Amino acid sequence: MDKPNKNRSIFIAITVFFIALFVYISYDMSSRTTAPWNKPKQLNRALPGATPDSDSLLLDSLLEEVK
Repeated sequence: MDKPNKNRSIFIAITVFFIALFVYISYDMSSRTTAPWNKPKQLNRALPGATPDSDSLLLDSLLEEVK
């Protein structure tokens, strides 16, 4: 009766290890990835002034009307 109990504990240990590894890899990937809707914010944090805060097309159209 010791054999099935040992196999079961080995299976549980490997399962827990696999799940922990999967959680770690998922967290690591998510922390290194930027969502598409956050990319302008990330660029603005990295290089302040690199992107305009407002719509650049609207600014250009307003400047054309003034001239």
